[in-house]
Amino acid sequence: MIKYFADKRTQDLFHGRSTRRTRSLDPRVKRSAVRKLDMLNAAHELTELRSPPGNRLEALRRDLAGRHSIRVNDQWRIVFAWTPGGPAEVHFVDYH
Repeated sequence: MIKYFADKRTQDLFHGRSTRRTRSLDPRVKRSAVRKLDMLNAAHELTELRSPPGNRLEALRRDLAGRHSIRVNDQWRIVFAWTPGGPAEVHFVDYH
């Protein structure tokens, strides 16, 4: 279960709120992001996010060391820290 979100837009997306922050997103990206956030919320172990392979789960380096990401599409990622209690600091980001 997601412990907390890093920003309001990610939280609004997860809870299905239509706000200025979420309305500007492409509807296809929004649907995919919500699906990935639901998967993240349901995961009990980090390894569960390896499937489907399209998630492209990866450990991040440098300034994001200690965090992981899964792909929404080529442009967008969901970045999070994995804790013993599950994902925390969940952030939907434009990776480019």
